[in-house]
Amino acid sequence: MFPIRDHNPSERTPYVTYLLIAINVVVFLGQLSLDQQSENLFIVSYGVIPARILSGDGFETLLTSMFIHGGFMHIIGNMLFLWVFGDNLEDELGHVRFLIFYLVSGVGAAAAQILPDPGSVVPMVGASGAIAGVMGAYLLFFPKARVDVLFIIIVIIKVFPLPAWIVLGAWFALQLFNGWATPIDGGGVAYMAHVGGFVVGFLWVVPKWLREGGPDFWRRTHGHPPHPEAHYRFQESSVPTVRRRK
Repeated sequence: MFPIRDHNPSERTPYVTYLLIAINVVVFLGQLSLDQQSENLFIVSYGVIPARILSGDGFETLLTSMFIHGGFMHIIGNMLFLWVFGDNLEDELGHVRFLIFYLVSGVGAAAAQILPDPGSVVPMVGASGAIAGVMGAYLLFFPKARVDVLFIIIVIIKVFPLPAWIVLGAWFALQLFNGWATPIDGGGVAYMAHVGGFVVGFLWVVPKWLREGGPDFWRRTHGHPPHPEAHYRFQESSVPTVRRRK
């Protein structure tokens, strides 16, 4: 399932969200220009390697790794999630604070992946840990925001509007389960980074949520972003229906 949009788009331009997406795309296009050996060296040089970090080297990779991706589906999925959930959170926090929040979430995500397997020499790359932080904060601020989710089951394709607490809660539960079921040193998806980023993002905005009144904030906003709800509809196809002959 893929979230494709929420129903309360920000009324102010989310400059930082756009900037982060642009940087990620530019870096990925640069990767495409490299041959396989050069790209491998690039990932090893700028990705997070737990053993390297704990030896006291490569701390800059805690930031650079957030802007490197391993393939088209990797970057498309990450940028889609950032596009859907980033604008309202940036509007709530402000541009500069949102950028700081994003980077802190990414570093927290890296730490959550490093601690269970500190001797790993497998590079970790991707923006998903930082974006998980965005999702955690979105869940706290806007639990009842409606999110359109695209479900693809074999040949069935359907869009359902669901409250954010279901979409994000299910996503987080899936990361927890996969993190428990997948060997830490097996490579592949860094599930513990997703869990760590989500938790860091959620906890980071708790003080602001409390200053806004905590549960009173939810009562004032009804759990939605403070913007008019957008109404979407899917147009019917103009392709004529052809009935099968008997």
